[in-house]
Amino acid sequence: MKNVIFLAPPAAGKGTFSDYLVEKFNYKHFSTGSILRENAQKNEKLKQILESGELVEDEVIIPLIENVLKSLSKEDKFILDGFPRTLQQAKKLDIILSGLGVLDVVVVSIDVEKETLIDRVIGRKVCSKCYKSYNTNILEFKPKVMDRCDDCQSVLIKREDDNQKSFLVRYNTYLESTLPIIAYYKEKGCLQVIQNTELEQTKALEQLRSVIK
Repeated sequence: MKNVIFLAPPAAGKGTFSDYLVEKFNYKHFSTGSILRENAQKNEKLKQILESGELVEDEVIIPLIENVLKSLSKEDKFILDGFPRTLQQAKKLDIILSGLGVLDVVVVSIDVEKETLIDRVIGRKVCSKCYKSYNTNILEFKPKVMDRCDDCQSVLIKREDDNQKSFLVRYNTYLESTLPIIAYYKEKGCLQVIQNTELEQTKALEQLRSVIK
């Protein structure tokens, strides 16, 4: 199995794909958003940046990513969800991975229409304990019990940045910063693109299985 880097706009399905890989293939999942939100609980400036939808400075996020990658054993396969978000970060990540001897990496770009993403963001909730994602607007991803996690029964919460205004900032920032990254990984020959809609969820997961082998 290959290590996976997900490139995708907000609410494109990185969490769903990551949960699948963790459950089926025992991947280690590192969500940049979760890592940052945990650190934001003790850093008011970082909290304000996240709520605004703006990107976090490299000086903050890169050391966090490097530390979690260094914590892995050689047998572990990892998922990076939400990093890199700029070409500079992508190049820095290459240096980090090379230093760790990690060569088997596939970059998966998830493609979803903008209108679908907005609907997902408005309905999205996450578990307050294990961070599993749900969506009240999508039947397949509704919790079995309203506002309770299916796995650990903890309360589901709505993230402060899951609103249309914040989404549009994050979406536009994603488009501006990610096109060069996609071109960069395409030139390196490690980029795969997956279409992810509710109607083609099974097909998307089948394609994901094929690209990680």
